[in-house]
Amino acid sequence: MEVILKQDVKALGEKDDIVNVKPGYARNYLIPQGFAVIANDSNRKILAENLRQIAFKQDKLKKDAEAIATGLKDVKLSIGAKAGESGKIFGAVNALQVAEAIKKLGFEVDRRKITFETDVKFIGEYIANVNLHKEVKVQVPFEVVAE
Repeated sequence: MEVILKQDVKALGEKDDIVNVKPGYARNYLIPQGFAVIANDSNRKILAENLRQIAFKQDKLKKDAEAIATGLKDVKLSIGAKAGESGKIFGAVNALQVAEAIKKLGFEVDRRKITFETDVKFIGEYIANVNLHKEVKVQVPFEVVAE
């Protein structure tokens, strides 16, 4: 019996996959729990339309991410932090501070998509990895200066 999965099912498939399962498994577990629907013609048409809309949205998100990436390509940020005489920062520079510095330039970037290669605990130059989309990543250099 063919069913369309409505969500990821471990060891069976991912959301929107059409899988072939035994009829009892589908009738007694997958369909009553809301994990799947029967793969008839109308449900297949609905699935095709949903996949088309998702592809359109993903394409738009990717284009937006590429536009932000081109804007951030040649930018160098400067982030101020309180530091001691030895150059060690009180605390550390985090993704939120980098996201705010990028926002001042006019680009909206989620702080959870910013990572660092090393901990930012001293005054100096570093690189922030910004994952804008699963296919679009950009490295933004920034400098930590003493306030």
